[in-house]
Amino acid sequence: MRFPLPLALALTAFAAVPAASQSSLQGLNTRGPVNVEADRIEVQDRADRAIFAGNVIATQGSMTLTAARITVAYSGGVGEGIAVQRLDASGGVTVRGPGESARGAFGVYDLNRRIITLLGGVELNRGGNTVRGGRLIIDLNSGRAVVDGRAQGGTGLTTSGAPGGRVSGTFTVPQGDGN
Repeated sequence: MRFPLPLALALTAFAAVPAASQSSLQGLNTRGPVNVEADRIEVQDRADRAIFAGNVIATQGSMTLTAARITVAYSGGVGEGIAVQRLDASGGVTVRGPGESARGAFGVYDLNRRIITLLGGVELNRGGNTVRGGRLIIDLNSGRAVVDGRAQGGTGLTTSGAPGGRVSGTFTVPQGDGN
């Protein structure tokens, strides 16, 4: 099966600002190519998007994003070059980087702003530590991760990660000699 030029370009490369975060996602090469695998693809060239469905795996450098469905929004066209703007994911979204993973029901990776947002029963794991809530925002520029108790958006989606819409966490404690 042969894909149209805009899709082929969208799948092979896009650019963003170099990584400068302090989190475990610091080493991400956000200027590197994105590789996407899925059971099915639908290209909507006039709408500047491609929809990947079924066991979708998107990788960029050392980061992996998995979901049931990912919509790739891009700009440009034949002769202009393609620039991927954002990835919208739904259905068991998981983002993994070195030593860190996060999951939620829905996710958005804004490549221009270098921000990953997860919504709906989110969980952030780093080492033996876990934080749960309704919304997680990871800023790849600063390395800052913020978890809110409830996720509320213009779609009317309201989900909480812990009872009462609060954030909860489990954190490891150094094991010493008992002193």
